[in-house]
This record gives sequence, structure tokens and C-alpha cells, in this order.
Amino acid sequence: MEKINVYYIILICLLLLSCKDSGGMPDETVGPQLAEKAISTAKLKKSLESQGFKTFDYIDEKTKDTILMQQYFIAFLKSGPNRSQSKAETDSLQALHLAHLGRMYEEGYADISGPFGDDGDIRGITIYNVPTQEMADSLANMDPMVKSGRLAIEIHPWWAAKGFKLR
Repeated sequence: MEKINVYYIILICLLLLSCKDSGGMPDETVGPQLAEKAISTAKLKKSLESQGFKTFDYIDEKTKDTILMQQYFIAFLKSGPNRSQSKAETDSLQALHLAHLGRMYEEGYADISGPFGDDGDIRGITIYNVPTQEMADSLANMDPMVKSGRLAIEIHPWWAAKGFKLR
């Protein structure tokens, strides 16, 4: 039970750290800053697209702001076919799993990861900030829990607005 509590504390810290501003769009814009924001959004869009990311933008009817959407990839970490490891093996895999997720975040490949609060088949998620599903799949399959068969990966494209934070 003590290891589970440490696991949740580490994941909560990762969640809090991942609520960073991904840049490109100020929180509030008024007056002459509107043109500046549009240029920033256009530059960010061009930069993302030059790196292979898929994007689109639209005008928010209420605020009249340009909202830049980016395609991310959400990986569902599901119970895998091999869950027969000993407690010691599971504890070691868990430590390696958390190190892998931390590395993905630190290197900018993943923006947020965390477990689900129930004991269902889907154990957790990671949102990858990479240009292709193939890259997200490759990174997710590097996870020691996936390599061992304890977890399996299911990845889907997912769209979100750049610069918006969790709340």
C-alpha cells in the first residue's frame, strides 16, 4: 500500500508540472495587442507545421480571438496480457515506468500522464506532443511496462487548443 501512495504522489506531481503554458498565446489580449497575438498565432502555426504537426485555427465568436488547434496523440495504457510478475518485479517495473514517463515529459514528447482512479482495463493515459502517430506509438512502446506485457498501448489522434491550461 505504501508504494501505491508514492506512485500517486509522483503522478500528482507530474500532473501539476504538466499544466505548464505551452507558449505562443498570451492569457489576455486587449486593444493593439490583438494584432500582435494574431502574428504570434500565425508564427506558432507556421513553426508547428514546419515540424510536421497538424494544426487548424478558428475565430472564437465570443472573444474574437484566433484559437490554434494542434493534433496530439493520446495513449491509453491498458492492462496487458502478462500481469503475472512477482511483487518485486512489479515494483521494479513501476519505478522504470515512472522514470520513462518522467523522461518523456522532460524531453518534451509528452505533456501529461496519469493513472485512472478505478481498477478498470484502462490503467492510465499519456498525451504525446509529437507530429505523428507512429512517433507516439514508438515512444509509448519504449515503456518498460509495455515491453514486459504488463501494459498494452492504444493510441488515438486528439485535438486541443495551444496555450490552454487544465483547470
